[in-house]
Parts: sequence; structure tokens; C-alpha cells
Amino acid sequence: MVKLDETLTMLKDLTDAKSIPGDEREAREVMKNYVSPFADEVTTDNLGSLIAKKSGDENGPKIMVAGHLDEVGFMVTRIDDKGFVYFQTVGGWWSQVMLAQRVTVVTKKGDVTGVIGSKPPHILPPEARKKPVEIKDMFIDIGASSKEEAEEFGVKPGDSVVPYFDFTVMQNEKLLLAKAWDNRIGCAIAVEVLKQLKDEKHPNVVYGVGTVQEEVGLRGARTSAHKIQPDIAFAVDTGIAGDTPGVTDKDARGKMGDGPQIILYDASAVSHKGLRDLVVETADEKEIPYQYDALPGGGTDTGTIHITANGVPALSITIATRYIHTHAAMIHRDDFENAVKLIVEVIKKLDTDKVKDVTFN
Repeated sequence: MVKLDETLTMLKDLTDAKSIPGDEREAREVMKNYVSPFADEVTTDNLGSLIAKKSGDENGPKIMVAGHLDEVGFMVTRIDDKGFVYFQTVGGWWSQVMLAQRVTVVTKKGDVTGVIGSKPPHILPPEARKKPVEIKDMFIDIGASSKEEAEEFGVKPGDSVVPYFDFTVMQNEKLLLAKAWDNRIGCAIAVEVLKQLKDEKHPNVVYGVGTVQEEVGLRGARTSAHKIQPDIAFAVDTGIAGDTPGVTDKDARGKMGDGPQIILYDASAVSHKGLRDLVVETADEKEIPYQYDALPGGGTDTGTIHITANGVPALSITIATRYIHTHAAMIHRDDFENAVKLIVEVIKKLDTDKVKDVTFN
């Protein structure tokens, strides 16, 4: 078993936290514990997004680095007479990755283990076996024999249901497997950026942000950006890794280990050209690897941040990730570390004159 260093321990604590949209308290507390030593103050907005402020020059530009706290999960909607739990997805799920997977129901009485089930294929007609089971036909088995027993366990409608998976360092120790990389890796990047700036002079005020409810509409990004009113913003998130069998460069170009992805375009935003140019120039200057990507669908917190107030020059920087929106996703540690290094180097350049230059470039 690999001994976890300080960084891996943080990544484990962040990904193990159970926090679906609308119930991000656990991940927020973990992020707060890790970021507080490097921040001048830590606050939240009224929706629950965490905002850690680190001042270099109090009169300098405001720079926002935002990852989102929430992960895709489920919510209890009802319990039947036999004690089986029915649920609503919270965030995007593909039905084929859900069946027979272990989950945790988060109740006021404590965590309850369950497994997602459906009719067994052995009793289905041949044609039905060929089709994916629809989410509406799934349920969660928590081992209760009745509705009353399930309620005694503490389960009730509205409870969060979270995928279960143990943080794992792969045999190749650069590869890390966990639930909720989308997007605890963005939160980890925000923490590490403030950590690396702790004893550095920087000509601005940096905000490391853990936003809420990204997976259901980029909601916390809207409220936290409204509170901060940033001059420049980076949304840090997971991206698509196209380095698995059957995926071509036309499908997805990202490769784990090739550096952070600079997102040119997605369904929520066109990246700001001036900021993009500065990031690429900095990466080339500091010999930090990077790769481009463009996504016709999906989006990140950039989508709402960039249209806050009079507009915010914003860019998404993502980590190529395999198997997002499942119980077990995979990233490359080098991509995480290079993303932190790149953002820190860019922030050091963002004084008032550079921000004006970027904004109107």
C-alpha cells in the first residue's frame, strides 16, 4: 500500500467527502480546513460557496480561481412498503454506469449503505435484455424489510445519496483513482495556488473559491462571482481524456499526463482571447506542458462567471480525466501539479496594467 504524502492526503480527504449539489457542507469543511492556513480570511456566500481571500496588493486586481465542491449523485424521493428506496439523479448520469454500484445514503442519524438495483436480467424477455435499464426503473436496496425499518435507519425523502469509492493510488503511482474528481481536483488546485502564493509577492488579491451546485446549472459560480466582482477568473475543472480504446482525436483530444487543458470553447462560454494568450505565453515561457481542447457540449463555472456584472475575462483550465460522472474516475498527478504551477505563474503577472492589457486584447 502506498504511503500518502501531504498532497495525496488532501486529495483523498477532498474526494472521500460526500457532497452532492445542494448539500456541499462536508466538502466545504474539508476545503476550509486545508485552505485556511494560506488565506487572510475565509467566508461563504449565502448559497454556500466557500471564498478564501489572499491579499498581495489590496489595491490590485481581483483574481478568482474557482473549482466546484459538488459531485454528481442522487436524492431520495420515496420509500416503498418493502423498504426499497427510490431516487432522483442530481447532476448528469449515464444509466449504464449505475447498476450494482454501492452508494451511501446520508441521513441525520448517520450514513446508510445501499446498492443500486433493478429487475434481474434472468427474468427479462430477450429483447429487454439488449436495452439499457432506464434510471426510472432502478432503486436502492439498503437492506430494510419495510418502509418503517428504512425510516428507523434514518432514511427520508430529500436525503443525499453519494457514490461510494475508496481513494486509490494505482500501481503507476502518478495515476489516481477516486470518486468526485469532478470537481474536487478543482478545489485542490485552488488550495494549492493559495499555498504556493503564501510567501510570494503578487500584485493582486487572489480568491480561491469552492462553488456549489455547478452540476445543476453553475449556480454557486454566479453568486460567488457576484460577491467577489473579479477582474480575472479561472474555472478549474475536469476535462475529457480521449486516450482510452475506441476514442479518436476527432472525439476527444485530451490525454492524461500531457498537461492541463486550455479550453478554447464549450457550450457555456468562448474563452477570453487576451487571457488565453497570456496563459499560453506563460506556459511556453516557463516550459509548462499544456494541451488545447474544445467541447461542443457541457461547460464549467466560466459559463456564469464571465457574464457577471459588466463581464469578466475568464478561462477554463481543466484536467484530462477518465470516466467522469461515474463511481471511479482517474487523473494524472502531473497534470494537477502543472495546472497549479501555470496558474500561479500567470497570477504573478496580473498587475493592474496587465489586466487592462488582457481585458482589451
